[in-house]
Amino acid sequence: MEPAAAAIIVQRIQALYPNATYALVWRTPWELLVGTILAAQSTDAVVNRVTEPLFARYPGVHDFATAQQDELEQAIRSCGTYKQKAKALIGAAQIIVGEFAGEVPPTMEGMLRLPGVKRKSANVVLNCGYQIASGVIVDTHVQRLAQRIGLSTQDSPEAIERDLMRLVPQTEWTTFGPALILHGRATCTAKNPRCAGCVLDDVCAKVGV
Repeated sequence: MEPAAAAIIVQRIQALYPNATYALVWRTPWELLVGTILAAQSTDAVVNRVTEPLFARYPGVHDFATAQQDELEQAIRSCGTYKQKAKALIGAAQIIVGEFAGEVPPTMEGMLRLPGVKRKSANVVLNCGYQIASGVIVDTHVQRLAQRIGLSTQDSPEAIERDLMRLVPQTEWTTFGPALILHGRATCTAKNPRCAGCVLDDVCAKVGV
């Protein structure tokens, strides 16, 4: 896509969803990280129902670092793949306590050292939790929209993110991913996207529609 067309898309999406952020309920970067790990193959709504009592039982990163895995598994069971997620949460908490003085690392390099964390989860925490423009969040919604709109012809999240980082000004990285996610849920749905009336109708490539 030509940079001029991409600039129009970015401007309209950002105007439609100003100051967009991730839909998880959180108070600290650690809570946001927990939510992103739990959200894999689950939904934000399910995760938000789980994390309210979860954070009451395990208030901070130190509590997760010393948690009994079987007890943590039962607390997050409804999020799915709970054994792997419990192991990842405990492992991430132990690394954060042992190597980062109990604070979620505010760098991509540090985030990727944590179990259960890849670029998407790292970008969620860095973009939304720290307001750091480390990259662009690419989840299933962003992947679908980037391809459909014509912002990327790539298939892998990593390659799509590189395309978005070239087309979207870095000052917009922290909010563009969340804004595109909101648009994917509200208008540009996986099935039967509501193109009529969409703010991108005249500039969207409509790939596969």
